[in-house]
Amino acid sequence: MSLIGRRVSPHGLRVFEAAARHLSFTAAAGELHSTQSAVSQQVRALEEQLGMPLFERIYRGVRLTEAGQALFVSVQEGFATIERTLDRLQRQHRHPQVNILTDFSFAAYWLLPRLPQFRQRHADIDVRIMTHQGGRDWHDQEVDVALLFCDARTLSGVPRLFDETVMPVCSPAFLDQHGPIDSLARLSELPLMALLSEPGQHWLDWPAYFKALADMAYVQPAELTFNNYTLLIQAVIAGQGIGLGWRGLIDDQLASGVLVGLEGMTLSTGGGYGLIDGRGGGGSARQLFRDWLLERTG
Repeated sequence: MSLIGRRVSPHGLRVFEAAARHLSFTAAAGELHSTQSAVSQQVRALEEQLGMPLFERIYRGVRLTEAGQALFVSVQEGFATIERTLDRLQRQHRHPQVNILTDFSFAAYWLLPRLPQFRQRHADIDVRIMTHQGGRDWHDQEVDVALLFCDARTLSGVPRLFDETVMPVCSPAFLDQHGPIDSLARLSELPLMALLSEPGQHWLDWPAYFKALADMAYVQPAELTFNNYTLLIQAVIAGQGIGLGWRGLIDDQLASGVLVGLEGMTLSTGGGYGLIDGRGGGGSARQLFRDWLLERTG
């Protein structure tokens, strides 16, 4: 049996948390609809159960001891975890939910245009989309499915959605003005749009592209630099230069003719988008989304 219930009263911990948060037995009593004396008795009983003081009684108030501060942090974390779990369970009881983590580019160019198809098929499932650009760890979040750009090593252990197939892309008007663009040497002379990568991202950049395709050094600074792929593509569509286009993301723009791909300069790498299970759970909603996603990309 755990200490809670056998040695420590759960109600006593609740009273302690309120008293520690307010640093006042009177304020805690008001919140708990109790009395100051009852709160004081509960706290003293908890101190006796633990065999250590949790508060120092000072003039017109109390303050936490070192042990009290440590317990307060743990109790708050525990209550917060319980509240998050109860909230998630209540939401799932009302409607099943799937929490999807992806980067802004995949969300904007692939997922959102196709998501109505999933929602039409599974109208009872609530979909929550969170974007992630690689600068922070996401594993402690309530993520059911992560759709992220991965290196070849990571992709070897997860379902692969898209291979990384990259080509230079530009607007038809830009090609008319500067074409033909039939060599890497000619490409390197033109205004190139660059994407800044944050730590943890694996996006191909222009120097790596030229190096991988022809062992060619590229040191010229980019004409424009973005930290958002959607903005980069909008600049390319507006005719301001050439960007790297990832197949799977910009297929719709190529099909509609707003972008032109330089097919002869296509590069494939071992990277790509992978489907990674998170720790959120998701149950049947996650499985239904996974099945739909693999059906659309397989």
